Amino acid sequence: MFEVLVYVYENYWQGDACPEAPQLGRKLSAAGFEPEEIEAALIWLDGLQLAAQTSRLCSTEGPGRGDCVLPQSVGSLRIYSPAERQQLGPDALGFISFLESAGVLPAHMREIVVDRAMAVALEPLSLDDLKIIVLMVYWSLGEEPDALVLDELCDDGSARLAH
Repeated sequence: MFEVLVYVYENYWQGDACPEAPQLGRKLSAAGFEPEEIEAALIWLDGLQLAAQTSRLCSTEGPGRGDCVLPQSVGSLRIYSPAERQQLGPDALGFISFLESAGVLPAHMREIVVDRAMAVALEPLSLDDLKIIVLMVYWSLGEEPDALVLDELCDDGSARLAH
């Protein structure tokens, strides 16, 4: 599924340029992806689109809506459930914490990342897969990560030397 998501990101980097699910499915099939991968990716993308729409509504209409969450208070702490800790694993949790502390993953985006990570059937989620999820969350909200964040998200770390 993640190969399909990368393909969608690379080919439709402007989220509004992405075709509707039936047409996207046909294009992905023509690109050579397996039907099971396409179906899983389309279901996952549908959930991402729903989360992004809810996030946009909450930002314009405020936390008074029933499905909106109050903004995170300064100095508050996100406690992950046992299921989230198991699904995400220590590397992914550390990376989310890193992005939050760098100020590039606000609370509403973090919650979408966690939601979409929980929607994946892999346990624990690999760090590379989490990075794809973070990229897709930026993409779905129509935001572009700054160059350093984009570099961090696209770096596989294989060329790095530990000192």
